[in-house]
Amino acid sequence: MDHLRRAPFHLDDEAIAWVAATLAGLTPDEKVGQLFIHMSMGQDPQELARLARLHPAGVTRFFTPDIRHETAFMDDIRAQARVPLLISADLEGSRMSLPFGTELPNPLALAAVDDVAATSTIGRIMAEEARAIGINWSFTPVLDINAAFRSPIVATRGFGADVARIERHALAQIAAFQTAGVAATVKHWPGEGHDDRDQHLVTTVNPLTLEDWEASHGRLYRAAIAAGVMSVMSAHIAFPAFVRSLDPEAGLEAFRPASVNRVLNQTLLRERLGFNGLIVSDATPMAGFGAFGPRAQMLPEVIENGCDLILFSPDPAADFALISDAVRSGKISAERLEQALIRVLGLKAALGLHRGPAAPAVALAPEAHRAAARAVTARAPTLVKDVQGLLPLSPGRHRRVLVISGGVISPIHPEPAPFDLPDLLRAEGFEVTDYTPGTPITRESFDLVLYLFGEETLLTRGRIFLDWARIMGGFMGAMERVWHEVPTAMISFGYPYMLYDAPRAPCMINAYATMPSMQAAVLECLLGRAPWQGRSPVDPFCGLEDARF
Repeated sequence: MDHLRRAPFHLDDEAIAWVAATLAGLTPDEKVGQLFIHMSMGQDPQELARLARLHPAGVTRFFTPDIRHETAFMDDIRAQARVPLLISADLEGSRMSLPFGTELPNPLALAAVDDVAATSTIGRIMAEEARAIGINWSFTPVLDINAAFRSPIVATRGFGADVARIERHALAQIAAFQTAGVAATVKHWPGEGHDDRDQHLVTTVNPLTLEDWEASHGRLYRAAIAAGVMSVMSAHIAFPAFVRSLDPEAGLEAFRPASVNRVLNQTLLRERLGFNGLIVSDATPMAGFGAFGPRAQMLPEVIENGCDLILFSPDPAADFALISDAVRSGKISAERLEQALIRVLGLKAALGLHRGPAAPAVALAPEAHRAAARAVTARAPTLVKDVQGLLPLSPGRHRRVLVISGGVISPIHPEPAPFDLPDLLRAEGFEVTDYTPGTPITRESFDLVLYLFGEETLLTRGRIFLDWARIMGGFMGAMERVWHEVPTAMISFGYPYMLYDAPRAPCMINAYATMPSMQAAVLECLLGRAPWQGRSPVDPFCGLEDARF
């Protein structure tokens, strides 16, 4: 276990002794259980008993707004675990903020602010509040490069398109998390953002040459490893150039996803990049995993081909039995099983879990955190263009406002949520009308048209685009463009590439996140009470020259 003395674990003799003793004391069922991270959500009274039967290494808890229930649940789940648990989450901010915690900007908003100190502050707040509820491991930061603007899977989850900007903000977040006792994870190995498809729906492909990969994703992962990041998420992404560099006749194997690819996990990540920490697979219910082969074949290969943990199961009991059979049959070798378990236990010891849960350093959502988050959020809104000189707005010049919007869209909610901005405008003295199909849009009726878009990264969406037919209510409305008649502005609280579908829109604002505090920050900028400070971390013009005018 000498590798546990090295980065990123840095274990002392006491911690290594705990790893050895715990490993020796695991039953066969517990060894299998320690290869899984399971989802946990809702308030099912049988949830604790279900998880106890699975002996998991940890859980990813999707918290409800009920803080009393969640606090009690976390106490109970820790108390029943014989081996301390990794409690994981995607600490990404915006709508992924803790429902009872501080509302925080997402990575793309932080990249627009482009202040490493601000990113460190937000990372510290995220980690301290995560620790307060019991989270000790985050599946962030995202190292993906926003290279293909049509990619819905990177969009607002990453730090933009510039490698240097991504690097400095990701390293700041890693440091903030791990200083506060939350293990960081960089993802999605070996690098996403050049394929405009979604791993939830298809195995995606990193198409770069080895030279281009080294200059981009390779640089980012090497920097994160040098900074001591504790884990890497191996995703359902193929990297054919590297596989073919070792086997020019690889055929389909060149497109094997990293999550089950020994060459990418062992040869590239561990041997060439020198990563010594824990490798966790991306979520195995995703079609990017399941489309490549049958689950009975693929799931054991997650462990045998280099990952140390399996993330999520559509049927946890069935997957537990499948891995148990694989261990008994040798599909998962005794050597790989032990290697994986040592790193799982090593991560727990590196977090100090063998000493018991640490007392939270702060309360959830103190005013100091909320004020700091609002101050950073206020710096993110970005004025992309205003060719008609529309801004700032005022009730005197733009009293009658027509709002056209599809609402705030989430992949886990059946219906869009309403924006807060129309009511914020009403409180400032504007007369706001919500568009309904067939509403005549004329200068005699309205002084301003506002298009509001609320689509952050949308898992399983496939594409994010300006869906004219949906927001305008049909075929004829989809073809109507009103900005020559009525002053018009578009505001995207999320996906920053709406100009691709409306290059002639005269005023475009990107605000990156749909959360209420971002809407309030945009209002201040719209009214001229605050400056537009954001600097676009991507090309909002999507390479279209005419979109700049």
